[in-house]
Amino acid sequence: MLGTLNTVQIDELLGNNITGRIGCTDGKKMYVVPVSYAFNGTYLVIHSREGMKVNMMRQHPDVCFQVDEIDNHANWRSVILWGRYEELTDPKERYYAMKFLVSRLMHVPVSETAGVEAMHQEMAQQDEAPVIKPIVYRIRITEKTGRFEKH
Repeated sequence: MLGTLNTVQIDELLGNNITGRIGCTDGKKMYVVPVSYAFNGTYLVIHSREGMKVNMMRQHPDVCFQVDEIDNHANWRSVILWGRYEELTDPKERYYAMKFLVSRLMHVPVSETAGVEAMHQEMAQQDEAPVIKPIVYRIRITEKTGRFEKH
């Protein structure tokens, strides 16, 4: 049976996961890449290093985001949302966003590229030698939809 997820189910799927794929564009080329995230009910908090994805989102802040839960080929749930990239530059806002993200990611096994250890060190070394700081941003959700298949 194919079906549509309701808002509560969509938010639950977003809240239960920490990895999704963000889609962005430079106006000509699309780019889709996995990222670690935390969902607070209103927006996604994400961090990245400087690079293609961040440069594209700075130029074209409207993005797409997808999260899947796949049990097998006949039992899955998928959420797609659209939103707007908002880079966090205010030190206090950035600190609390990173704290939220780290608290969500540090209790689950994540890829080394998620940078949880580096974020944790940055938060602990606020007044010490500078470290490479990731770009911290949020995706303010403007629209979301979800589908499922269950057999």
